[in-house]
Amino acid sequence: MKNTDIAQLISQYPLVQTLISLEPVTWFNPNATTLAAGLPYVGLDQRDVADASARLARFAPYLCQAFPETRAMQGILESEVAAIPALQATLNQRYGVDLTGRLLLKKDSHLPISGSIKARGGIYEVLTHAEQLAIKAGLLREDDDYSKLFSDEFRRFFGQYSIAVGSTGNLGMSIGIMSAKLGFTVTVHMSADAREWKKRKLREHGVIVVEYAEDYGVAVEQGRKEAERDPNCFFIDDENSRTLFLGYSVAGERLKKQFDEMGIEVDAEHPLFVYLPCGVGGGPGGVAFGLKLAFGDNVHCFFAEPTHSPCMLLGVHTGLHDQIAVQDLGIDNLTAADGLAVGRASGFVGRAMERLLDGFYTLSDQEMYDLLGLLDRDEQIRLEPSALAGMPGPWRVSADGEWQAARGLDARRMAQATHLVWATGGGMVPADEMAKYLATANI
Repeated sequence: MKNTDIAQLISQYPLVQTLISLEPVTWFNPNATTLAAGLPYVGLDQRDVADASARLARFAPYLCQAFPETRAMQGILESEVAAIPALQATLNQRYGVDLTGRLLLKKDSHLPISGSIKARGGIYEVLTHAEQLAIKAGLLREDDDYSKLFSDEFRRFFGQYSIAVGSTGNLGMSIGIMSAKLGFTVTVHMSADAREWKKRKLREHGVIVVEYAEDYGVAVEQGRKEAERDPNCFFIDDENSRTLFLGYSVAGERLKKQFDEMGIEVDAEHPLFVYLPCGVGGGPGGVAFGLKLAFGDNVHCFFAEPTHSPCMLLGVHTGLHDQIAVQDLGIDNLTAADGLAVGRASGFVGRAMERLLDGFYTLSDQEMYDLLGLLDRDEQIRLEPSALAGMPGPWRVSADGEWQAARGLDARRMAQATHLVWATGGGMVPADEMAKYLATANI
């Protein structure tokens, strides 16, 4: 992008200069609208989510067989919701703002099989592809007991096919582990910022890992090219996949059930605020879509990004979506939050969800490390840096009285609100790697 083009963009959207300066920023979306008005732009609806939920239920008996750690949940991959009151008190002091509502943590960081939110979408897309292949071959019917897939016969069948994906780490983990277990030949194209331990773990599962010196965009492009050369290779496209998106979206109805069991009300008088770390956008976009279907206009969703990789905020704010990358503005896309190190956002997710998201914000790598250390100290919960991106969100929202007033969120409603921070990864981080994270925290 030429300097004159950047200057013109800044003139039209002054916030872009703040992004270029790598300063943390909070932007409340002036185009946020109701579910009824925003839903048509998504191109999916409740029936699609119900179909995804039913497919996951069909595969539950197989997952129980293939991954014994899923048996406690009868083969359903779900995470707990935890209260974190000690950290809430600490952050009230840190940010100088009293969060009057309740603060909770959604621990997708500890989902079985791959230990991150990507277990929702990545595993779902692999299962969908496997089901389609097996049904087409006459080996499976939807009313079968899917535990039959855990057999040498099916592993040999799936062994005729391959799967490829480009990833910064966690998506590759979920797709690699699941595909290899079924019997597929699977290749994960990993960008330079992917953690070494994630590459090692994938190789231990028999996954082919191809490394690149460049970033996420290059890894995705190379994965796509490999798939195009092989008619039996299925490429999983994190940027544009509606199947991935639907795998994540099931989280909404499940959270509603969890809240019902916990006695947590969500309505106009008891609003819900959810804060989701965002990379390319598929995971947080799908979850936010599911949340909007489950809670309607009573849930407010915010995306969090590193100051060095604010791709979704940049795309939605300017309306350029995937037509612009942070590198076009001279932003380096280098961040310790490897899962969020994405320069160009998903155009599909940005355009589908831009009217259903209440806002976006950015934070520094050091802030993520500090919050990681505080969460460990106060609550004895350990996450990877990117999973802490959502944590400042409740205080960013609480500090902006003008936005609250515009949305009819008075002090009484805010005092009765629930703030849910979505922890996206970290449950499988090796002890030595976690020690390095904690040593980087300034607390």
